[in-house]
Amino acid sequence: MRVIDINSDLGEGFGPYRIADDEALLSIVSSANIACGFHAGDPLIMDETVRIAVRNGVDIGAHVGFADRMGFGRRQIPMDSRELETMLLYQLGALQAIAGAHGRKVSHVSAHGALGNMSFVDPALAASLIRSYKAFDPEMIVVTLPNTEAERAARKAGMRVACLFLADRAYDDAGRLVARNVDGAVIADPKAIARRVTQAIVEGTIDTIEGNTIRTQVHSILVHSDTPKAVDLGQSIRAAVETAGFTVSGLRQHPDL
Repeated sequence: MRVIDINSDLGEGFGPYRIADDEALLSIVSSANIACGFHAGDPLIMDETVRIAVRNGVDIGAHVGFADRMGFGRRQIPMDSRELETMLLYQLGALQAIAGAHGRKVSHVSAHGALGNMSFVDPALAASLIRSYKAFDPEMIVVTLPNTEAERAARKAGMRVACLFLADRAYDDAGRLVARNVDGAVIADPKAIARRVTQAIVEGTIDTIEGNTIRTQVHSILVHSDTPKAVDLGQSIRAAVETAGFTVSGLRQHPDL
């Protein structure tokens, strides 16, 4: 059976403010990366998001990031390894407390924004991330881009890795995400996104912003919840996956992890 996970970064509001239609997205995706109160989210939003995920049979994951609400976690914050690792354990523990109250477990983790981008290229920071993840739960699935320091550190530590594809973001020839401030870095056309999804999961390739084609591995496809018309894009991505003959299923059920 060919399986693909569709996930989304959710619970990224704060107080009365909401950034996305989380409830609608949780009827489309199979895994949720839930903000843990640092770059976004708060205890009530975390609880609400977990409740809806449980109701829809969606896997629960932690979306960990820097304590940077003003910058939405997209600004780098220098930290030593102890600071970083305990910050991550704090976030993982908070979400697990809420998930456990609903009889569920945090099954995967994904680093948000600047923290994720730094983990792709910085071996020491990536090693710190993975040490904290493994200390929290060695069975947890690490969701990250392939061919990055984060992937290498996770595999070296013996953790399970889900290779992520960002359908609405451009890649360069090295397989890295193109910075958001570059023209063409964010893709909004649903048809173009559906074509990219089909190509990635069927052919195992991505067309880069430089006009070349590179190989990739995909276990999970990300729908950015803060992208305009994210619900429509999520539906388009799910339709493309199912039309290509794949079953949409959460990471816990993925046969290759």
